[in-house]
Amino acid sequence: MPRTVQLTLLSAALLIAGFLPVRSPGEDKILAELSASKVQKYSPVEVAIRIGTTYRNSFDPEEVNVALKIKTPSGASIAVPAFFCQDYQRKPGGKERGRDDWFYPAGMPVWKARFAPSEVGTYSAEVTRRDRSGTAQSDVLRFECVSSASKGFLRVSKKDPRFLEFTEGRPFFAVGQNLAFIGSGQYASLPKAEEMFGKLADNGANYLRIWVCCEDWATAVEAQKSAWTRSWGGKAPIVPVLDAQGKPTERKCITLGGTHPASVNVSTCNPVALRPETRYVVSGEVQTEGEAKLEVAVHGASVGEPIIGAKGDWARFQREFTTRPSQLWLGQMALRAVGQGGGAVRVTGLSLREAAGGPELLWEADVNRPVRGFYNPPDCFVVDKILEAAQQRGIYVQVCLVTRNLYMSDLKDPKSRQYDEVIRCVKNLFRYAVARWGHFTGVGAWEYFNEQDPGLPTDRFYAELGKYLEEIDPYRHPRCTSGWGPSPKDWRHAQLDLPQEHRYLRPALKEGYKDEVADVLERVALVKTHAPQKPVFLGEYGLAGDKWELSPLMKDDKDLVHFHNALWSSALSGAAGTALFWWWDQLDRMDCYQHYRPVSAFVADIPFTTAELQGIKATVSDTRARVVGLQGKDCAFAWLNNREATWWNAVVAKAAPQKLGPATLTVEGLSSGAYRVEWWDTYAGKIAKEEKASASDGRLVLQTPAFERDVACKVRR
Repeated sequence: MPRTVQLTLLSAALLIAGFLPVRSPGEDKILAELSASKVQKYSPVEVAIRIGTTYRNSFDPEEVNVALKIKTPSGASIAVPAFFCQDYQRKPGGKERGRDDWFYPAGMPVWKARFAPSEVGTYSAEVTRRDRSGTAQSDVLRFECVSSASKGFLRVSKKDPRFLEFTEGRPFFAVGQNLAFIGSGQYASLPKAEEMFGKLADNGANYLRIWVCCEDWATAVEAQKSAWTRSWGGKAPIVPVLDAQGKPTERKCITLGGTHPASVNVSTCNPVALRPETRYVVSGEVQTEGEAKLEVAVHGASVGEPIIGAKGDWARFQREFTTRPSQLWLGQMALRAVGQGGGAVRVTGLSLREAAGGPELLWEADVNRPVRGFYNPPDCFVVDKILEAAQQRGIYVQVCLVTRNLYMSDLKDPKSRQYDEVIRCVKNLFRYAVARWGHFTGVGAWEYFNEQDPGLPTDRFYAELGKYLEEIDPYRHPRCTSGWGPSPKDWRHAQLDLPQEHRYLRPALKEGYKDEVADVLERVALVKTHAPQKPVFLGEYGLAGDKWELSPLMKDDKDLVHFHNALWSSALSGAAGTALFWWWDQLDRMDCYQHYRPVSAFVADIPFTTAELQGIKATVSDTRARVVGLQGKDCAFAWLNNREATWWNAVVAKAAPQKLGPATLTVEGLSSGAYRVEWWDTYAGKIAKEEKASASDGRLVLQTPAFERDVACKVRR
């Protein structure tokens, strides 16, 4: 048989089996369109892509790999992965949903690529697609990159790897907090989060740690968001579909009646948005027993007549309803087994679409949807909006991406197939993240896990994922992770750039619980012991109870003494940013934002990456004061804190600190010569006093102003 005939028959067999995409003639040509022919340096250009083919899983690069191949002005080649996504319209949600926004699909899902150029000049690019049937490419696209005032992306400093800098070389010091849970039903809905971004930016904060891995309670790119159950409890009425011999198959369905409840609510994690005065179709497959029938109800009213399935067989069903003139949301929807004499009803493939056609609206009801490798469409859109809003306000986001409970249990044996599969799946997840969000200069860092088990053998995981990101992320965003306890092996890992520790002031710490300054300094020093040449972060910090709950004493700390002291001590501890506080809802209620401006103003011109800063060598004549600070050869930056001015003394002991000073501050190790000295009010964020002083024999002696709680000082040659 001729080889061409053999290949034709093979292709036909693969198409019938579902292994190859089905294409019409001429569909091998990819159509690509640039969003602009001229863009500024570090600003994105977006490519709209039409590949003319649909796939079973467009998120899987092993099934279809779409990429943007770029040639830079200097001749370098860059490959940027493309991504499959659902666009949404966004409007205020109205009275019915309170603080939620209304997200509604804008057409069918599409392919896109995004790229932020870092070199001025003319770029050429083409889109390529590779699948099981072969490869295809678009015509060559060209765009011009012009100069801009952007500082570029964050990276570990090339001058001093203990700190961060921008691509253009300016140092960056992180001042900020956590705002981990953003989404419907949370304190921080998306509109509320955007409001908080504004307050943070207006007060000098520039860094946030945000989770996009919240399972089913907030934004989660990859997680089991189900219309039938929740991660924190409740058993879903999901059972295997039986084959003709009554044996369980891998396919699943919802069962009603019999040994299960006769009614179940279709309760999605993401509220389902609808258009007013629009016809919708509810459809699926049903199987009934005995006299049982399926009833579909919306807002308590039955949608059409009850449905009788073919006995023992699966039958398609379809029911229609029309939304009210002001209806923006699906609201309560239920499936019920009704009829005399009992019997069970089974349902699978439940779907909700516009009658005129369009994308699936009830994707959370799909009991056969895989969790790994499916990226939740509205949540991905929310991440778009989070990063857009943060970047517009000059806030850099540490994106915690991997949903821990999907993977952690399979990371026990580096030689196992489960471990290999985790690496494969997380690589695909990060490929999608780089494709969709990597172009944002506001992505401060990729974080793998929030608080995974530090005892797991994760070295291989981080090594392979780290090397993979080095290959596919052209922007070289820093990488990090976190453990639920100290994890020196992670802090030291060569493919993890930002070692971080999480710490809460809890009664179990006994005396250490009472002194936030000593605690901050001890934790930073611990991490730096294991990673002395890396940028250190306290990724979570705050007051908590012994069960890790919000401490009731936080509300009693009305002046936020613990917050103020932790910000200032961490800022001058040698860390790469301030302690990132948890409890964002309580901080917002207490209007914490005013505390960021003073520390932000103070650190703004500290030469973190060029002065070879070390811990300050200083003493104070009044032993009730302690000095926290950094110094170079001809500069010093100090924070003087009254040891009595702790949160415990202010809130629990009700003891006001005694006023200190004037006292003598002696700084050792400075170059001899004349210096300019600034004394800062740490609450107003302003210079309270300026003076001149001279250092001789490496020693600078200063007279401090009198202070009650704390004061800060800048010394420059």
